Amino acid sequence: MQKKFESVSLTQDNGEVITFRGSLYSECSWFDEEHKQLTKQKLYVTDSNDQIYYVVRSVGGTKSHHAFRFSVDGENCVINNGKADVTLPFDMLMLVVRDLCGLSAAETPSLSEVEELNISNG
Repeated sequence: MQKKFESVSLTQDNGEVITFRGSLYSECSWFDEEHKQLTKQKLYVTDSNDQIYYVVRSVGGTKSHHAFRFSVDGENCVINNGKADVTLPFDMLMLVVRDLCGLSAAETPSLSEVEELNISNG
């Protein structure tokens, strides 16, 4: 099955717009009762196999919008927010993701596993 890519533009609070051709991969939302905050997250895959993470938070009538492009460059991951790039070794990114998700060391994906996922989802 071939993915249908469309033009997407995501406006952010930092004044930048991230524009790409891609398709929605997953989305979720939840409401935090304590802080009265609604959070919506979307994950896109682009036609160049980058991933775009978009988060919108709403509290009362105020919304915040943030988008991040993740791309793999060799053994590194480049994260861009529309204004600046941050490059870090892919293994370090996976360590952070593992810890944030509460996964064990055995559950941390390797670069080759992520590349296989990109190929199989492409």
